[in-house]
Amino acid sequence: MLIQTDIDKIGGSNMAEINAEMTISEVVQKHPETIEVFMKHGLGCVGCSAARYENIAQGAAVHGIDTDKLVVDLNAALKN
Repeated sequence: MLIQTDIDKIGGSNMAEINAEMTISEVVQKHPETIEVFMKHGLGCVGCSAARYENIAQGAAVHGIDTDKLVVDLNAALKN
């Protein structure tokens, strides 16, 4: 029986790459293509000091942004 780590090793993970608990700066550093998505959603603080410690859920809440939609769009940007 395969366990999740085995699936991850063979590239079949169904887990999202980006989640709401990741810091904004972590996402932008690993995936610069997401900057446009953050901006489109009205979260223009990708380069501000708060982005280093604020996670996506916190940043979205402060700006009145739908966290789930943002995370979906961020992950979609990774596939393009």
